[in-house]
Amino acid sequence: MSLFRTELRRLGKRRFTRWTTAAGLLVLLLIVAGLFVSNQKIGPEQRAEARRAADGHYRDQVRWVEQERADCERAKAAGEQVDYYPVDCAEITPPAREAIEDQWFLPSTFDFRDGADGMMIPLAGILALIGFVVGASFVGAEWSTGGMMNLLLWRPRRLTVLLTKLAAVLTGLLALAVPATALWFGSLWLIATFRGSTERVTSGVWQSLLLTGVRGMVLALVAATLGFALASLGRRTATALGGVIAVMVVGQIGIGILLDAAQVRFAEAWLLPTYAYTWMAKSIKLEDWRSCSASYTGECNPTTLELTWQHSSALFTAAIVLCLGAALWAMRRRDIA
Repeated sequence: MSLFRTELRRLGKRRFTRWTTAAGLLVLLLIVAGLFVSNQKIGPEQRAEARRAADGHYRDQVRWVEQERADCERAKAAGEQVDYYPVDCAEITPPAREAIEDQWFLPSTFDFRDGADGMMIPLAGILALIGFVVGASFVGAEWSTGGMMNLLLWRPRRLTVLLTKLAAVLTGLLALAVPATALWFGSLWLIATFRGSTERVTSGVWQSLLLTGVRGMVLALVAATLGFALASLGRRTATALGGVIAVMVVGQIGIGILLDAAQVRFAEAWLLPTYAYTWMAKSIKLEDWRSCSASYTGECNPTTLELTWQHSSALFTAAIVLCLGAALWAMRRRDIA
């Protein structure tokens, strides 16, 4: 019997795998439902209502300005010294009607071209969380229950066994991620069709979204590999989960507070979530408002630092090589007991 097919079948039959997957899909379903409920299609009725709301807001501003001008004139006549009033009360004038735009009062609507790319981030985050937890628990349970020892009696090649288990985890995650991503695209398209707009969606937009979806699946595979490697290295599921909690809560929050207190430039560049977001967004630009770069017009623009997906890929590669390499070394060198 094929070891890979056996491990893949065992992965699918584990209750923890099923419940974790179901919980992640439920969260995605709630996000889709919330997006559908909170948006609506904009038509002539909505634009007319926004126009009426803008007119009402303008009238409120006019009444408020007239009241302020009257208070200013009354204070001047009484000889009161009020610093927040101008010298000439006639300078207190309402804004022009054109300054209050009707679009400010339009209801929320989902534009597929502008909003679909950003909605890939929660999908990637959920898939990465599922991959990390399932990958860690799959191999961690083998160590804690003694299943790994029994399996090695049948297949004594340690590294082959460990890598086959990892391949089963990654294959199972891909089997979940591919249809989930396709359904996510379809859900966003339906929301845009019935509660938003699908205008200006070109082949270039679809290509960009597909590449973002692929990056999301790669991020999930990286998270699953790291969870698997950490749990195998510590021979406990809690090793991976506890390590992540320590790194994210103690390490990242502590480092963030320390860097902010020390006024380190571009402190976000030292935080791991920044690189996960950079991987999905392709690039981000960090700004340091404590220093500026003077432009030819004399403006003081903040100093910037651009992070790209290449920086994230280098960090992910180093983390996988370090963690998985350590897990393989430990599997080969340590006693199985």
